[in-house]
Amino acid sequence: MGGVVTLDDTKTRIISAVMKAVRQYGLEGVRIQNVSKLAGITPGAIYRYFDSKEQMLVACFTYVDKQAAAIFEHLRFDPLTMLTDPMEAVKALWLPYFRFWTVRPDETIFYYRFRDSTFFPKYDRSRDITYFKTFIEMVCAFKQVFPRLDQINQDLLWLHVLTSTVMYAKYVVEGILPNNQETEDTVFQLLTTGLSSYLKLEK
Repeated sequence: MGGVVTLDDTKTRIISAVMKAVRQYGLEGVRIQNVSKLAGITPGAIYRYFDSKEQMLVACFTYVDKQAAAIFEHLRFDPLTMLTDPMEAVKALWLPYFRFWTVRPDETIFYYRFRDSTFFPKYDRSRDITYFKTFIEMVCAFKQVFPRLDQINQDLLWLHVLTSTVMYAKYVVEGILPNNQETEDTVFQLLTTGLSSYLKLEK
């Protein structure tokens, strides 16, 4: 089945408990004891699945990252919209991604903190991103239509979009921003203001 992340039940419970614990105690403050209490299982049972706290955190990140990537598997992507209304085409891809985060407080806060942690750079160098294949194909389609996109540093572009999207979603789940259409529209405008000049058809 494409895009569905399935894990053994106990492992899913542990992952869910780790994210709750990170939200309550912060990344550094998470202890196996917190996790076992939140998951309703013994510390010994956790060690059957994970050797260390770091391994647990990486498993959580991969789990959420794969779920986020799976959103793009289910989107109907109409290449024609790119030509008639490029910003609308971008928004049709971005909005489900943003909404994925705004309805998942534990995942959002965990993801944001993990990406911002000392664990992340080491993990990022070796991570497998093949599960973002569909999303990468969509980006390639945009680049074929709008060659100017290649003028932007790609790492910088995706860091900007991804990090900002998750950061604003974090503000929503923390109650700092309202979860409404005005927030969605404004965040999208802020994110794409610099992008619109690159989304012009070549004469």
